[in-house]
Amino acid sequence: MARNDSTPEQQSVRVLKVGERVRHILSELLARGEAHDDVLSASNIAVTEVRMTPDLRNAKAYVKPLLGEDEGQVLKALRTNTAFFQKEVAQRLGLKFAPRLNFQPDESFDEASRIEKLLSDPKVARDLDDTDD
Repeated sequence: MARNDSTPEQQSVRVLKVGERVRHILSELLARGEAHDDVLSASNIAVTEVRMTPDLRNAKAYVKPLLGEDEGQVLKALRTNTAFFQKEVAQRLGLKFAPRLNFQPDESFDEASRIEKLLSDPKVARDLDDTDD
């Protein structure tokens, strides 16, 4: 599933900076277990990317539970606690409007694994070795 809403070159520097700040805030909240949710406090969750809309009102947070934890449960817990995360992000960012958070699973690692598996296929490896000759 592609998530290329726009390329980084098309986004303003401010949008990218705010997205990165939101990512850091969410990561910090999850690492410290401030959400008061059993599933979230028992899980190690990586916030891999936050994509902001140009008006900074909406944010898609791409998350990946680590150590093979159940992604569905983690996403459900994150979505249940969205109001808490929005409130905390709003307080720490100090923007006029708090961005509306939308948690999405990060499938880029799965896609990278699939590509790596394809490239390690003996037929593909043989074809790649032939180009060096």
